[in-house]
Formats: sequence, C-alpha cells, structure tokens
Amino acid sequence: RRASGDDTDVERSGEPSVRRRSGNRRKKSFTDTFWGKLLFWKAWRRNKYYNRNKSGAATPSKCTKETERKIKANDRQFNSQFKYANNYIKTSKYSFITFLPLNLFEQFQRLANFYFLCLMVLQMINVISSLTPITTAVPLIGVLCLTALKDAYDDFQRHASDSQVNNRKAYAIHEGKLQEGRWSHVRVGDIIRMQSDEFVAADVLLLSTSEPSGLCFIETAELDGETNLKSRQCLQETSVLGQDEALLGSFDGEIVCEAPNNLLNKFEGTLLWNGNRYSLDNEKIVLRGCVLRNTDWCYGVVIFAGKDTKLMQNSGKTKFKRTSIDKLLNFLILGIVFFLISICLFCMVACGVWETITGRYFQVYLPWDSIVPSNPISGATVISLLVFFSYAIVLNTVVPISLYVSVECIRLMQSFLINWDEEMYCEKRKMYAKARTTTLNEELGQIQYIFSDKTGTLTQNIMTFHKCSIGGKSYGEIFDRRTGEVIEPNEFSSRVDFSFNADYEPDFVFYDQGLVDLAKSQKNEDVTTFFKILALCHTVMPAERDGRILYQAQSPDEAALVSAARNFGFVFRERTPYSITIEVFGEKEVYELLCILDFNNVRKRMSVILKHGGKIRLYCKGADNIVYDRLRKGDNDLKRLTQDHLNRFAGDGLRTLCLAVKDLDEEYFNSWKARHHEAAVSMENREDKLETIYEEIENDLRLVGATAIEDKLQDGVPQTIANLIAAGMKMWVLTGDKQETAINIGYSCQILSDEMEVMIVDGHTVDEVNKQLQKCRDTLMLGGHPMAQHNNNGHAPNISIITFSETDYKQNDNEEDTSQLFALVINGHSLVHVFHPQVEKMFLEVSTMCRSVICCRVTPLQKALVVELIKKNKKAVTLAIGDGANDVSMIKAAHIGIGISGEEGNQAMLASDYSIGQFSFLQRLLLVHGRWSYYRMCKFLRYFFYKNFAFTICHFWYAFFCGFSAQTVFDPMFIAVYNLFYTSMPVLAIGVFDQDVSDKNSIIYPQLYTPGHHNLLFNQQEFLKSALYGFYTSCIIFLIPYGTYHDELTNKGHVLADHLFLGSVVATVLVIVVTAQVCLDTSYWTPFNHITIWGSLAS
Repeated sequence: RRASGDDTDVERSGEPSVRRRSGNRRKKSFTDTFWGKLLFWKAWRRNKYYNRNKSGAATPSKCTKETERKIKANDRQFNSQFKYANNYIKTSKYSFITFLPLNLFEQFQRLANFYFLCLMVLQMINVISSLTPITTAVPLIGVLCLTALKDAYDDFQRHASDSQVNNRKAYAIHEGKLQEGRWSHVRVGDIIRMQSDEFVAADVLLLSTSEPSGLCFIETAELDGETNLKSRQCLQETSVLGQDEALLGSFDGEIVCEAPNNLLNKFEGTLLWNGNRYSLDNEKIVLRGCVLRNTDWCYGVVIFAGKDTKLMQNSGKTKFKRTSIDKLLNFLILGIVFFLISICLFCMVACGVWETITGRYFQVYLPWDSIVPSNPISGATVISLLVFFSYAIVLNTVVPISLYVSVECIRLMQSFLINWDEEMYCEKRKMYAKARTTTLNEELGQIQYIFSDKTGTLTQNIMTFHKCSIGGKSYGEIFDRRTGEVIEPNEFSSRVDFSFNADYEPDFVFYDQGLVDLAKSQKNEDVTTFFKILALCHTVMPAERDGRILYQAQSPDEAALVSAARNFGFVFRERTPYSITIEVFGEKEVYELLCILDFNNVRKRMSVILKHGGKIRLYCKGADNIVYDRLRKGDNDLKRLTQDHLNRFAGDGLRTLCLAVKDLDEEYFNSWKARHHEAAVSMENREDKLETIYEEIENDLRLVGATAIEDKLQDGVPQTIANLIAAGMKMWVLTGDKQETAINIGYSCQILSDEMEVMIVDGHTVDEVNKQLQKCRDTLMLGGHPMAQHNNNGHAPNISIITFSETDYKQNDNEEDTSQLFALVINGHSLVHVFHPQVEKMFLEVSTMCRSVICCRVTPLQKALVVELIKKNKKAVTLAIGDGANDVSMIKAAHIGIGISGEEGNQAMLASDYSIGQFSFLQRLLLVHGRWSYYRMCKFLRYFFYKNFAFTICHFWYAFFCGFSAQTVFDPMFIAVYNLFYTSMPVLAIGVFDQDVSDKNSIIYPQLYTPGHHNLLFNQQEFLKSALYGFYTSCIIFLIPYGTYHDELTNKGHVLADHLFLGSVVATVLVIVVTAQVCLDTSYWTPFNHITIWGSLAS
C-alpha cells in the first residue's frame, strides 16, 4: 500500500551536543549564525527608523542621541569629532552580494511563502509524501522569482539614482580657494557655492548672494511640490562676504542649531561671529533639493548633509494602508488553514480505522514501511499519524499560493485604467488622474464618509477683491435704483474705470466709483490707511517682466489684496530686508521695515512694524474673530457696523479679513525689540517665547475695516456632491473660513438644502458644547431618525444590489429620508472640546445621524483629529480630499487620500493615494472606477476560491476509495500548473475588465454604489457559498467519472480505466467546468476574455 522509504535516523544529534558544552568552547547560538545576524540587523534597522519618525515630529534617532548641533565653518577637524553624516546618500536596499539572502529573508517573512516552503520541505520526506516537491516548488519559485525580479529592478533604479546624485558637481571653499568636487565629497561646515538653475547639494545657512539685498530665490518643487518661487535672505552682517574667496575662507562663525528633523518649514539656531549672536530661522536656510532661480550665485555653510538633510528625513516609509478586503482575506486564509487541519485530522482517523480493519491484509503485496511497527494496532497508529502530514501536502492547494500575486496584478491593471481615463483629464492643469498607490482601488468602492477642504477643493482658489468695509461703511455693493436693494452684478452694471492708474490690471473689476474717488482724493484717512495696510502688510515679492510688475505670493489671498491696492493707486514696488517701497498715486514712499510677525495657522494673523516720517506703526490683518479679540476698548459703533458687514459678506460666501493699526512709542518699541531679539536667539521654547512677545504688542489695535474676497465654486461641484450623497456617502466639509461663509458655500454646493434643518454648535466650554449636542440629539430623535431605530433592532438595511428601478430604490431609501433633513455646523473653538471624553461619544452620535457636517474655523491638526475620530469609532471607510499643505495631515489620516493639483502647490497631491485635477472628477473616480474595482475584485475572489475548492476537494473524495492513503487523483504536473496556466488568465480577465453596467449608468444611478458600504459582494457568507459550491462541483466531477469507469472491462477483457486515465478524465472535466463557470460569470466580453478562455481550454 505504501512504497518503502529510506530509513531516517532521528536521534543522531542527542549526546554529542551535550558533550560539546564541556571545556571552554561556547555553544554556537542562533545569533552567531548568518541568519541570526541578518535578523538582528533587520530589527536594528527597523528600530532605528521607528525611533526617527514614529510620531511624525522632529524626533532625533536614539542611535545618535543628537539634541543640538554645533558647527564651526571651515573647520573639518572640529566638526569631525561629532561624526556628522557625510553627503553620500544610499537609498538602495541591496548589494550584489546581499541581494539573494536579504530578498529571500524578506519574502519568507510573508506567512503564505513560509507556509509553502514548509510544505515543500515535507514533500522531500518520502515516507509521508505521495507528491514530488515540484508540485509546490514550481508555483513557489515562480512567485519568489517574480517578486525578486521586481525588487531587483526597483533597487537597480535606486542605485542608478544614487550614483547620479552623488556624482553631481559641487564647488566648495578649501584653503581659501574655490575647488571643484562631487556632492558626495561635501562635509558639514564646508562653505559651498550654489549657482542659478542648479540643485542645492545640502542644507545650508545662507551667507551671501549676488543680490545687493542678500536675497535669493528658490523653487521647492522637489520638497513640497510647490512651483511658486520663494525667497531666502542672508544676514546683513554676512552678506558683505560677497564672493571673495579669501573672506569666505577665513569665515569662522560658530553655529548652534536644532538636531536633524523632518520639519520643512521650521528651523531654529544661532550664529556666533565676531563676538555677536544672531538669530537663525527658516528664512536663512536653503534646503537640499531646492533649485536656485533668478539668482546668479550664493554661498552658504553646510549644516546638514546626506541622510541628515530635511529632504532625506522626509523620504522615510509612508504609513502602509490596507483595504478591508485585505483584512478579510487574512482572516479567511486562517479559516482555510483550520479547515485544512480539520480534514487532515478526519483523514488521519479514517486511515487508522481502515488500516486496523482492512489494511493489514494488504501487506502481502504492499508491505508497511520499515519504520512502522509490525503490531497491527501500533502500525495503524503510526501510519495514520504519517497520513496527517501526507494529506496536509496533498490538500495544500486549498490555500491559494497565487492569490496574492493575482490580486496585485489586478490592482496594477486597474490603476492603469484609472491613469488612462480620458474623462478625468484636466485641460487647465494638463494632467490626468493618477493612482499613486496600487493597493487601494477596491476601497474606492466602499467609501462611507468624505472629508473635504473648501478653499481650492470645492472652490477655484482664484481670489478676486470683491467688497470691503472701511470706517463702518460698506463699499462694492450694487444697489437697484428703484428699490434701493442690493443686487448681483449683471451685464448692465457699470464697472469702475481704472485707466487713470498706469499700473492697473485690465482684468480687475469693481463696481463702486465712490471708493475710487475717496482713494484718489486721499482726504479720508481711514481709506488711505486701509489701502496702505493692503500694500504693506504681506510677504509678497515683486518681479518685473516686460515692464510690468508681477507679484509672487505664497497664497492667493495675499496676491488678491496686494493687487487690489495696486489698482486703487497704492502700488507695492520693492522689498528689501530693511525696507518696503510703495507708490501712492505716483509718489514714492519708503518705509523702514522693523519687524515682521509672521502668519501661521494657529495665529491666523500677520503684522508688520514699519517706520515712516519718524512714526512707528504696527499694521495687522487677520481673521475677524482673532483681530476683534485684540481691539482697543471703545469704537463700539464701528465694531458693530463692521461686524454687520462681515456677516453680510460671509452670507454671500465671501472670504473675510479684518484690518487694524496701532501707533507705537519709540521707547516702548525699542524695549520690546530687545525682548524680541532675546526670544528669537533662544534655543529653548523659541516659538512659545515669540508667541508671548507677539501677544504683548498685538493688542489695543484700532479697527480700520474689513476685506471681502470672492472664491468661486469649481465647475460641476454641486452635481458631484449631489451624486455622492445619493450614493449613500456622508459629506463633511472642514474649512478655516468663518461660520457664515461656510454655511453659504454649503448651500451653493448642495451640501445643505432649504429642506434641511441646520443645527449649529458654537459653545466655548465643555458644558456648553455638551448641552448643545444633547439638544441636537433630542431634535434628531423627535424627527424620528432611523439610526436610533436601527441601533435598537440591529437590522441592516435591505438594499437591492443591482437594479434600475427608481421605485425600488425609493422604497429602500424611505427609511433614511428623515436623516437627510439634518445637518450639523460646528465651530473650531467648539471642536476643541469635542475630543473631551465626556463629549466625544455625544458628538459621534449626533454627527453620524446627520447627512452633512460642516466644521469651520478648524486648524490642520483638528482636520486630522476629526478624520481619526470617525475612522476609529465608526469603523467606516473614510476619504479625505484637499489641495493645500494644510490638508496633508487629514489626507494621511484617512483610509483614502485624494490630492487636487491646486493654486497653492502640489504638497497635498504628493501626500495622497490618488490625485485628480478638479473636484468634479471625484464622482467618476468613486462611482465608476471605485465601484468597478470593488465589483471586479469581489467577483474574482468568489470565483478564485470556488475553483480552488473544486480542484482540491477531489482528493478528499478519492480518499474514500484508496483507503485514505493520501494518493492523489491528478498527475503531479497538472497539480503544479492548474493555478498557473489552466485557470489563472480567465479569472484575471474578469478582475480587470468585467463590468455589470456601463460607466454612464454608474453615474446616472449612483445608488448602485451602496453594496460596497455593507460588504455585500464579498464577505464571510459569500466566501462560504463559493466554498460550498466548490465542494458540490468537486463531488459531481469526481463521482460521475469514477462511477462510469469503476470495475468496467473492454470487449477483450482488459480493465477499461486505470488510475492515470481516471485522473486525466477528472482533470479534463474540471478545467471545462470551471472555465464554463467563468463564461457564465462574465458580464462584459472583451477580446482578452475570449483569448484567455479559449486558450485555457486549448491548453
């Protein structure tokens, strides 16, 4: 019954190992072996990376324990004692020698690969294996080779890139002379020369530039994706070094700065030179990867080199995202393994029974192996134990080795289909949609919550100065002559003629001649001050092209305000490190720049302190709530009128800012400036100290007025949002705008409707917020919200998977109609208290009952926290979409991150999983490609498990006819290539090309998207159906041929069929049946489907 195998000595390694312990020789431990060292090295590498970037903050590695950096310029001997990284970079993982062991080690960390390796080892033991190792080796080696080839190609590309970068030319000062070298030769403390249109070799402190003012211009697209030029400025004291090689070679400044970190927009340090200490910040640093523009040359001291540069610190691994189907697959694979063990146990017991009762009588022509005891009971026990492992080998194909490879191939092809979609080509940006990851496609078909930024995402982010309020009077509105009511501009509205101004912009449109007359007369102090604030309080850089001034701004808002001042006759002309020059109706005015109090997302305001005509004045602009909190007492009528105007502007969907001024006493300012300098050069808590200093001077402000900027909706936004909501997705808008502006935009883009009840939460304390949320909850409960009923009865909604009947959908959706009547609006100051444990649960309950939620006045951190809150507590698939750097944290926090190429650069796009040119493409990405990808993947998986069970369980049925001896039905070669050749290509065609409805119908009927919300197309129940169907199929295709040929004889008395003939018949029927099932499952036929199906049958 079983062929004799070679005897195996299993007790050969017992005593000698004990004897070796005597004497001085130490037993060789696992960590002394090659694999042990490799494992230790891998763990060390992972720990090193984790320590460097586990929180996403500027955290130095524990391996270096560097808390601050000390550098002496032009002193390599001093700097070498700290063992700073050199400028040689290595992003490759392997070398020619280490590739094979390291790659195999990484691949066998995957459970599936390791499982099949163990099976292959078992198949080499003749006493338990009825299959040759080739049946497992062929598919396993195929998978390993494909993965290794991909890894090798990727690493070859990294080697080539490293070589190209390391061998770029660099020019450094050595021994008082400029010498040519390579980037890899640059060291910390070296002074290097940078030239126009060239990449910067390392992170450097700027010393001198070709510009008289010490400015240089850089492009940071390599770092943050932003293509607009930024300015950097060296210290006035070091700018005198110029390009004199002797002076630069003798420069001996000492720099103390922060340790290497990944924060691109933050730097703190001090320079000690000639007995003076100077504050260093981000404006004096040029980072590796930047390109020098519009500047002939500049020199700088290298602060961070190689792997310590901010570019390399940000090139670490991104967070790995897994789809819900991936998680389900891992669970199902474990279930299949337990199922396999159960069948093996059953066969083991059955074999023991058969051997005891019947098998011992077959020893005459099929003797037991030599290791089996001759006693019948003992022999049967040993054989049954061996059979357990034998069936583990025979039935191993029930665990699909090719599943993960097939899934990755399908995802890759689906990504190509997204990238090639002409319907998602943005003419304005000249870009297609792009899948920046290939692992999340089917997750696009299961989105339940969409978190969207407003500015630049829903709107165009092209700002135009529309209205304003000055001294309590509103300007820019058009009134009907008959009724006196405010009306919208139309083709008959008369536009202001700005031709009196030689610097005006022909595209600028304004409708209030009265404001222009006041500005020209310069008799109204408030109007003059208003436009001077616009022309002076900013960080815009002027550039001249073809005799015209062009403004390069870091945000569209700033550009719009400076352009407005220009058109009204207050022209911003020039900026130096120490002055700002404007031209007021042809008369030049030069203001001494004393200090800039920068804008950021926390301060939400910006101030400049200028001196002109012997007077020192602070000019401030910022969010209305921030500025109002810092106004002087009194002026109540002015404050009230301006607030009314602000509310009216916001109600029109306009973006608002408040403007204010403050006159400063020179003695007080000098005292404040000294404290400011002390805080600026501090190496501990510099930001906190500066914030305290800023708060001290930014108070008792005098209100001047307010601006209102229009930012129009993008094309197709309302229809897109309506379709997404109809598809069952909940829409959240997270914006920094004020409440009235956000609500107005909500109505414009159909997030809010007139039928909805909008509930507002704006409390300032935990108790206030909690009470408001409880009131909202009571309102929802009185409205008969179905969520409460659903929570009570636990029944999932009855959803039709595929139908075009509008009546059916209305019936299914009637239960949710009442939930469409509520929306929640919450302010940023209230959102702070939402994350309190006492309030969090109530907020979740209320917000998830509403169809739409708008969070206004939120910071970037709050955006990410809101996404994490829903993601963690609701177990829902989330999507975040944005266009700016302030959306990056939100995009990374969500399951799916979508970046839009916007006016503020490409930073959001670079951090995203998918990028699109405009918001309206989101409906095609989700309703067409997302739904198709989910539908195709689910159909692929159902069929894949079906065909594997139909194939594998044939061995189980055969066990009843071969004494549970682990004999296989099929030829070993057929077993090896069944999943590789016979059945792989047709099912791949389904996974890539199949579609149940066309792309147009997918958008016309957005309700078709809903099955993905409830995992209806592939879940544990669907898997069980596929497995049982495979069971049934295997039973039919085995038993019918077996019954047909069993004990049959030919006319000449020969046996009609032997074992090989039976296996061939069953295999042929199997391939035909599973291929026919593919044909029945295919909804959309392409030439590729025909080729793969007929090719499979022909093979």
